[in-house]
Amino acid sequence: MRARTVGSLPLIFLLLLTSGQAFGVDPPRSGHPVFDRAVQLVVDNFHDPTALDRFTATVRRAIEEMPVTAKSSQAQIDRAVDAILASLDASHTARFKRDSIDYYELIDIFRFAVRNDMRRLFPPEGDANYAGIGMIARGDDQRFVSDVYDGSPADRAAILVGDEVLSVDGAPYDEIGSFKGRIGRNVEVRLRRHADAAPITVKVMVERLRPLRTFEKAIENSVTVTEHDGRRIGYVRLWTLSAPDGLDIVARELSNGRLKDADGVIVDLRGRWGGGPPDAAELFVGDTPTFRLINRNGKETPANVRWRRPVVAIIDEGARSGLELFAYALKANGIPLVGTRTAGALLAGRAYLLPDDSLLELAVSDAVIDDGLRLEGRGIDPDIPVIFSLPYAAGRDAQFDAAMEEMRRILLKG
Repeated sequence: MRARTVGSLPLIFLLLLTSGQAFGVDPPRSGHPVFDRAVQLVVDNFHDPTALDRFTATVRRAIEEMPVTAKSSQAQIDRAVDAILASLDASHTARFKRDSIDYYELIDIFRFAVRNDMRRLFPPEGDANYAGIGMIARGDDQRFVSDVYDGSPADRAAILVGDEVLSVDGAPYDEIGSFKGRIGRNVEVRLRRHADAAPITVKVMVERLRPLRTFEKAIENSVTVTEHDGRRIGYVRLWTLSAPDGLDIVARELSNGRLKDADGVIVDLRGRWGGGPPDAAELFVGDTPTFRLINRNGKETPANVRWRRPVVAIIDEGARSGLELFAYALKANGIPLVGTRTAGALLAGRAYLLPDDSLLELAVSDAVIDDGLRLEGRGIDPDIPVIFSLPYAAGRDAQFDAAMEEMRRILLKG
């Protein structure tokens, strides 16, 4: 493969200069292919070489104390890899297995990085997919619904954020295993909506979900317009900036869709993943003019959409990576942020397949704003702090309500 160049230096030469070998790091070996491959990828690619001494010391302890050997069990390897990655104390640095929704969503986001393996992993087309109902649940002993993708089977079945998930078809809930092999069939999801209430059961159709397409549909289906005090207030949720058509969907809705005649728009950045172009927020804060193309039949196509009316944004720890940069740009331009602090997860990540087909996400570049501002480990504080309590929320959303109230205040003030 021909090396690309940066200035007059071949890119492959620059990569060699920044490899673990160049920094004199010789990591210990365990003999286990998954563990050793993860270690080597970190040494060769992690963005901060000053962390490698600490990392290799953690690797050595794992090998000697856990211990990690060629015959270690899957559970031992899982614990060991998690431990060595945690020692780096960085966002965009974790391992994901095929028993989690995160795996399928991230492998679709990073599909070009692992493109040579996609047909093998997802035959025959090579499109990332999994059987599911479009919801995320958090917790250990108790699992509470934290996200319901707009327009998903879970949304259509009226599953609400805050519902406690008790079982699926009578068995303990497993975000992948509960739905595997059941595409096109209904499953019975048993829920508890209030702490002291009797459980309820809802039937939900299992679908084959393609992650990025699911996100695009969720962004489109999130769009609503409600009227308050004679003013039309729009709402859209950016679940991720990584979906190829996500920002275009928002632009179309703002320019000639449901949000076109809104007096103000609430932008919900409580997403799942970041990604996207660094100038994504230009849609709301850019100074370039709105521009559209009109063909001979009078059909208009937006080419450069800029929203000039009021905006309020909602943030929490789901605003991470590219969504965090989006939130920073909004705040820097005087747009109020409602909610809780963002994730403080702004590094550039890349994904690698390990020998067992688990996915290693690794921070490969630092991220700096303007003249040295780093959001990594810091996050962005809201202008209007509002806590969201997840367990048994029953669909109530204090952060959304506060954003709506702030927008009403802005519009009444004129």
